[in-house]
Amino acid sequence: MRTDELIEILSTNGGPADRHQLTRGIGLAAALGAGAALCIALLALGVRPDLAAPGALGFLLLKLAFTAGIVVLAARLLTRVARPGGASGARVLTALLPFAGIMALAALCLASAPSAHWGRMVVGDMWLECLVSIPIIAVVPFAILVWAVRRFAAPTDLVRTGALVGLVSGGISAMGYALHCMDDSAPFVALWYGGTIASCTLAGAVLGPRLLRW
Repeated sequence: MRTDELIEILSTNGGPADRHQLTRGIGLAAALGAGAALCIALLALGVRPDLAAPGALGFLLLKLAFTAGIVVLAARLLTRVARPGGASGARVLTALLPFAGIMALAALCLASAPSAHWGRMVVGDMWLECLVSIPIIAVVPFAILVWAVRRFAAPTDLVRTGALVGLVSGGISAMGYALHCMDDSAPFVALWYGGTIASCTLAGAVLGPRLLRW
């Protein structure tokens, strides 16, 4: 049987209930992954001790808005791409909107600050911990989402599906890590949060064809 015939059969047999089941399955997996990432971050790293300090809560909300935006947009795209033949109609570039937003904000912050402060704003104190912690924490939500896609979906574009699984997982992990991180600047978030989430996306694209094959 040819691939296009198989896709046509699966698309014909899959009605609205199946699409809803996939959406619920990925939503539940994302929620379980978020709970697991939060527990890991809190148990292994702890909550930042200065949440009552002026501005600390505002920066935490900025980090959560950035990472949650990634999770929501990427998870929504994942429910489309993970269906047979669904990759062709999905606007995957919309998942990049949070990255564009934080990069624009970072550029504004750097432009309004003296150049002598740029290094501190970009590198911060916790860059190495951020670089290591987010991918490690992301392993658990990644595994849960891979299971959900294999259980509820039948993707045909395994690279793109894997990349979105990695993107959702990285965003979830960064949400958990944000509760601990004390580096508060948009350039830091854009580079280190954005960079580590991008590395999770790349890892998902590489592993997708192996883990999601059906």
